[in-house]
Amino acid sequence: MQDEDGVFGENIAATYDESTADMFRPEAVDPAVDVLAELAGHGRALELGIGTGRIALPLARRGVPVHGIDMSRAMVARLRAKPGGDAIDVTIGDFATTRVAGTFTAAYLVFNTINNLTTQDAQVACFGNAAAHLEPGGCFVVEVGVPELRLLPPGQKAVPFHISPTRWAFDIYDVATQAMSSNYVTIVDGRAEHQFFPFRYVWPSELDLMARLAGLRLRDRWEDWTRAPFTSESRRHVSVWEKPVD
Repeated sequence: MQDEDGVFGENIAATYDESTADMFRPEAVDPAVDVLAELAGHGRALELGIGTGRIALPLARRGVPVHGIDMSRAMVARLRAKPGGDAIDVTIGDFATTRVAGTFTAAYLVFNTINNLTTQDAQVACFGNAAAHLEPGGCFVVEVGVPELRLLPPGQKAVPFHISPTRWAFDIYDVATQAMSSNYVTIVDGRAEHQFFPFRYVWPSELDLMARLAGLRLRDRWEDWTRAPFTSESRRHVSVWEKPVD
């Protein structure tokens, strides 16, 4: 069940870093921080969905002042408990609409977090909110997967991505509404426990239109943070939209 912290309440926050340990490896973090530090330059960075600080903490250690927005007090508490976490300003709220003081040279939304906004209206609002925080010439960066609908044969809605004797994980898609969910079934002491995370998948071209509505223009799109070319076979993308100077 969802609590006041949204989907990422205490029950998720307590084990979040461990359950996503691969995303905390230097080879996953360092290229992202390199790109974001370059885009932020001598300015400030705004992280939408700052969570436990996977990106914000190393970015701040690079000398970039970071401000975060996140709905989950439980996740932010984990950020605060880490070395340097108490030095990062965080505003509790919905990152699609919550405003903070000042302007930023870079805003970013990583690790599929745009999909946590489960309506198109909320995703559009998020782009508008990011643009409103940016200085002219500033950039909004989104890292998100490409919807894997080619894995769905006719009549099938579920795509498994982990199967073991004690744990099953699968995504369920509704291609009519672009709603999807990630589902995890774990056997604990002979009983099945189910976790459900709702999302809304979004296409690169759809994100470009959201950016245009917010007054932003596409500057770069790569397959990953190493700036590998984005192709028709890419399973995710890192996209950079810029706020025009005039």
